[in-house]
Amino acid sequence: MAAGLLLLFSSLILLCVVPGSDGVWLNLPSGKAKCVSEEIQSNVVVLGDYYVISDDHVHPVPSITVKVTSPYGKTIHNQQNITYGQFAFTTTEGGNYIACFISMDGNHQGAGDVSVSLDWRTGIAAKDWESVAKRDNIEGLELELAKLEGVIESIRENILYLKRREWDMRMVSESANARVTWFSIISVGVCILVSIFQILYLKQYFQRKKLI
Repeated sequence: MAAGLLLLFSSLILLCVVPGSDGVWLNLPSGKAKCVSEEIQSNVVVLGDYYVISDDHVHPVPSITVKVTSPYGKTIHNQQNITYGQFAFTTTEGGNYIACFISMDGNHQGAGDVSVSLDWRTGIAAKDWESVAKRDNIEGLELELAKLEGVIESIRENILYLKRREWDMRMVSESANARVTWFSIISVGVCILVSIFQILYLKQYFQRKKLI
C-alpha cells in the first residue's frame, strides 16, 4: 500500500514539475515561415520531432525546410524538401535556440496552408527512460524514483543557471553604473575647466580694453 502511494505521488510530481516538454502546432501559410525558440542552458540534450499535415488534404503533402540555429547563429540542423524529421543535439552554449519551419510550395498550383506538429523536448523530458530501465534492469517504483531523481537534478541545475544569469546581469548593471558615474565626473570636470578658462579669458580681455 505504501509503495503504491509512493508510486502515485512520484508520478504526480513528474507530471507537475517535469520541465522541457513542449508540443506545438504551427500553421504555415504557403511560401511563408514561422519560428519557435527556447532559452536553454549549456550541456542540455534537445530532441525535436516534427511532421507536416496539409490543411487542404492535398497529395502529395507539401514539403518544408527546417533549420535549427544556436544562440550565436551556428546551424545545428538543416533539412530541405521534407515532410517529417527529427533533430537531436546537446547544447554547447546557453541562450535562445531557434527552430524555423519554411513552406517551400508557394508557387505550386493548388498549394495551401500546412500545419506542422513539433514535439520539442529538453533535459529530463528528452531522456530515453525505456533504455535506462533496460540498461539498469529497473522497473516500477525504482524507475519512477529514478525519474524523480532526474527531475530534482534538472530543477537544481535550472536554479544554478538562473543564479549565474542573475550574477552576470548584476555585473553588467554595476559596470554600466560605474561607467555612467565616471562619465558624469568627467563631464563636471570639463565644465569646471571650461568655466575657469572663460573667466580668465574675459578677465584678460577686459584688462586689455582697460575696462577693469
